Amino acid sequence: MNFQQLKSVRETVRSGYNLTDVAAILHTSQPGVSRQIRDLEEELGVDIFVRSGKRLTGLTPPGVSLLPIVERLLLDCDNLKRAGQEFNSRMDGTLSVAATHSQARYALPHVVRDFKVLFPQVTLHLHQGSPKQVAEMLLSGEADIGVATEALALYPQLVTLPCYRWTHSIVVPPDHPLLAHTEPVSLQQLAQYPLITYNQGFTGRSHIDNAFEREGLHPDVVLTAMDADVIKTYVELGMGVGIIASIALDPERDTQLRMLDARHLFEINLTRLAIRRGTWLRGYAYGFIETFVPTLNRRVVEQAISQPELTG
Repeated sequence: MNFQQLKSVRETVRSGYNLTDVAAILHTSQPGVSRQIRDLEEELGVDIFVRSGKRLTGLTPPGVSLLPIVERLLLDCDNLKRAGQEFNSRMDGTLSVAATHSQARYALPHVVRDFKVLFPQVTLHLHQGSPKQVAEMLLSGEADIGVATEALALYPQLVTLPCYRWTHSIVVPPDHPLLAHTEPVSLQQLAQYPLITYNQGFTGRSHIDNAFEREGLHPDVVLTAMDADVIKTYVELGMGVGIIASIALDPERDTQLRMLDARHLFEINLTRLAIRRGTWLRGYAYGFIETFVPTLNRRVVEQAISQPELTG
């Protein structure tokens, strides 16, 4: 048994059983991938994949049981390499952080700046995506750390840690009628106007929908976007009332907008930091986490990572 065989199995599943793609990923030939899989199956004495002629079409029952073990062995191999790098060179390397647009644009800039001062020799890769894509980048090993508000807590393979709580705000042009109200804006008043807010699954959108649904209201959402900058642009054009994360309004830049507090309308949101369970992090990765959330020191994070995955 060798790691190339294990990688062939893992990548075959990830690639939808397309051995041509697997060969490209592993920099080998398609017959080479097939041979690696066959050799492993013969050694284990079971078929891992279901076959239709020469094509692989799925996992056998033994394959379903063996795949998590394959994933764990490859993760441990990667951890072993990282541990060696940790002892050989503590202050240089690469750190990959996946985050949603809102986090990358509004929450992380000062963190990245301070991190680079502390670790100038570390190359930082910042990936952006939807909450689901952030989770998938963590699970695939493409990212070391993930930051998002939605979705991350839904994956048992990830350790999620609380970062900070935040609320939504309403944004309107300077002459909008909502600004004339002396009392806090109600959901009923807000529902009278066309709304512009986040896409489903982004930046607390579920809390917005839930609030209207509880009141039996059906707001007219005329436009959705994945980031607040786009939302603010169309609010400035007079297309509707915006609902955005409060941290996304910059009074110095957004001079053509006015903000109304919406914390009484929508649930408080919790942004989470996620790491793949059981992974090995370099010392500077812990530095990044603590720079972002000072209470998440190395001891706290290591303890969380070491906890077994809950099942059942």
